[in-house]
Amino acid sequence: MSQDKQAQKGQPPIWRAALFATCPECGTPGLFDGPVAFRDRCASCGLDYSRYNVGDGPAAFLTLIIGALLIAVALGLDSALHPPLWVHIILWVPLTVAAVVYGLRVAKAALLASEHQRKAAEGKMSDD
Repeated sequence: MSQDKQAQKGQPPIWRAALFATCPECGTPGLFDGPVAFRDRCASCGLDYSRYNVGDGPAAFLTLIIGALLIAVALGLDSALHPPLWVHIILWVPLTVAAVVYGLRVAKAALLASEHQRKAAEGKMSDD
């Protein structure tokens, strides 16, 4: 779908809906109710978010990627500056938690926006 058709409908592009946690239908901010839990519906347009099956699929994959990147950076910092252990704990624990939570928000919002724009639904068996 072209950008012009999306702008006419009021739907933000997937990347904007994901980064800013906006409603995939009207673009209103406020997609999440908690750190990574969706609201039941949009306060502005009434879009029901519960009909989308985003689940926690990105959680394990994203956590492994972020963990590998942060371990590489932590090892690089340790070999370059040799800080004490407490510096690593104070630096990397909050950074890891923040990166995983924000990454989950972006990934889940992108999946929801993608499902909405492609009108994804569960498969159904025919009664033939």
